[in-house]
Amino acid sequence: MSEETEVHGVCAPGFERVRRVFENNFARGLEVGAAVTVFAGDERVVELWGGWADHRAERPWRRDTPCFAFSCTKAVTAAAALRVAERGGHDLTAPVASWWPGYDAHGKGKTTGEHLLSHQAGLPAFDTPVSAEEAADPAAMADLLAAQAPVWEPGTAHGYHSFTYGWLAGELVRRLDGRTVGAYTADEIAGPLGLDLWVGAPEGVAERAARLTRRAGGPPSRAADIADGPSDDPIARMARAARDPESLYSRSFRNPDTASLRGGFNDRGVMAAGWPAAGLTTTATGLAGFYRDLLAGRILSPDTLRAAVAPRVEGEDAVLHLTSSFGLGFMRPSLVFAVPRAAQAGAFGHTGSGGSIGLADLDHGISLGYVMNGLGAELSGGMRSMRLVKAVYDSLR
Repeated sequence: MSEETEVHGVCAPGFERVRRVFENNFARGLEVGAAVTVFAGDERVVELWGGWADHRAERPWRRDTPCFAFSCTKAVTAAAALRVAERGGHDLTAPVASWWPGYDAHGKGKTTGEHLLSHQAGLPAFDTPVSAEEAADPAAMADLLAAQAPVWEPGTAHGYHSFTYGWLAGELVRRLDGRTVGAYTADEIAGPLGLDLWVGAPEGVAERAARLTRRAGGPPSRAADIADGPSDDPIARMARAARDPESLYSRSFRNPDTASLRGGFNDRGVMAAGWPAAGLTTTATGLAGFYRDLLAGRILSPDTLRAAVAPRVEGEDAVLHLTSSFGLGFMRPSLVFAVPRAAQAGAFGHTGSGGSIGLADLDHGISLGYVMNGLGAELSGGMRSMRLVKAVYDSLR
């Protein structure tokens, strides 16, 4: 570990290897600032943080430093939608148009709430350009999606809905409860449970949040070499799709457009907007606590949770070109949610672009949150989080 980086926090006996891996990520130049927290049941067995909250190394990362966590948001949005459905007795297998008038346009009449939650809706990208400012209006985004024709017949395929997921699944909350995902999460989940977790960062939170940056160090980019790989290689297919501005992959990940904003996702307006697919600001402890409380039945009933994490779709993803697996909003083990063999049966959660991850395990009773501001090139998770997750499972032996 470099002299400039000091890791702080606690690590219970038996979990020392998690600390070693976390420190090693800094020693190898893979982190700017980061934090990881693990609960075993309700016991906090790991809470570590270190590095810097900005790339200029002027603001140390502290125990309560929040960080933007990209698609880790989707699990929170899904939990809010599932809670609304559970509390209101709403049938998620019923047609969406039964509670969202007009959604049945263009052959979407058979779309169900479960399709919205499991990336089967066939609306992974907007047909028209959407600005970051326009994306702050969930009703307007929902109207755009309701008026679109699906790319595939809903329920017949699945493909990662990078941004649109939030405004589709989020309508379960907004229409059936009346609050936005951000307001519902604050009122019903994060607030009552004391979680440092926001879908839409208040001004004070955004001000002290870590600043995202592309991390230095690591191997040089080989994107061109990967894209030139064989046609039957899913990684190569995904790389080629990322280079093609007209591909479903590019259209899904690049609209709304944040590249034109100074600071990208550091933009205070984007952070405050609380996009329900990529608008979560949280501490590692807040994220791990969310999964801890899911396991404990404090957010959803145990029966609802088990039904939600049961895989609804598995196989090649129509957007990512990789194999993916989803329950109702939660990732299950696959190429885009890589977990150790010991976690294959019970692990669920969600990764975030650049490297973050939230995870829980029904069988082992553990929950984990890892956030960092030094973004890697990873679409989902990454080696840093994979090493930390493996270290946790190794500690359970």
